[in-house]
Amino acid sequence: MTDRQMEVFFEVHDGLPREGPGGSKSTQIAYSCVRNLPQKPLILDIGCGPGAQTLRLAELSEGEIYAVDNHASFLDQLRQTAADRGLSAVIHPTLADMTRLEFKNESFDLIWAEGSIFIMGIENGLKQWRPLLKEGGTVAFTEVSWLRKDAPKELNLFWQEAYPAIGTIEENIQRIEGTGYHSTGYFILPESDWWTDYYNPITEKLPTLLEKHKADTEAVEILKLQEKEIEIYRRYSEYYGYVFYIAEKEAEPV
Repeated sequence: MTDRQMEVFFEVHDGLPREGPGGSKSTQIAYSCVRNLPQKPLILDIGCGPGAQTLRLAELSEGEIYAVDNHASFLDQLRQTAADRGLSAVIHPTLADMTRLEFKNESFDLIWAEGSIFIMGIENGLKQWRPLLKEGGTVAFTEVSWLRKDAPKELNLFWQEAYPAIGTIEENIQRIEGTGYHSTGYFILPESDWWTDYYNPITEKLPTLLEKHKADTEAVEILKLQEKEIEIYRRYSEYYGYVFYIAEKEAEPV
């Protein structure tokens, strides 16, 4: 994307409850799948966005959370909401690049990444984040995944352009287990997790933004791509979805 396109992209996304498919119930289910956590775990939430899942994790875990994102306005939104809910002492919004995290090795009991690992790719992300986990620690993340292998041509072409690394659930589990983790579970997010806090709010914003930027070719291109993405999901949701994967860090071989 050009700088102008990125500016318009964030205009679409600023103020949304979430920056990708997800929901409070799904966060809760995933957290319940995590084993062997201490009473007050130290959690790293990577690519936290405005922090809907961060806030839910704080309620579920009674631990401390370092919430990392590289977009300052998302962190401002999280900081304000955490203050409003009396959670400022346990949520630490942190402006940082997920590819260059500067935390000490073996710091965290749990690494969380809803809708963000695609930026690095599963294998690269898990390899880079693995040293930050304590022995036996857990990583939980969501990733868009094929649910069927007979996707129509139009859908295949869309994902070849949008995200060629998309894999099946089985392929993603192989990626997990090839990077020093043991897969302990997964589940498919419901379709409501795409619409309620993500696509519906975007759909409401698009007409106004298209009118506002109708003379701006770069802006219109980004807005039309957002429309296309939503329409593709509306038509083909049985073929792909977001999947929550949970995996534990394996001990280094002796």
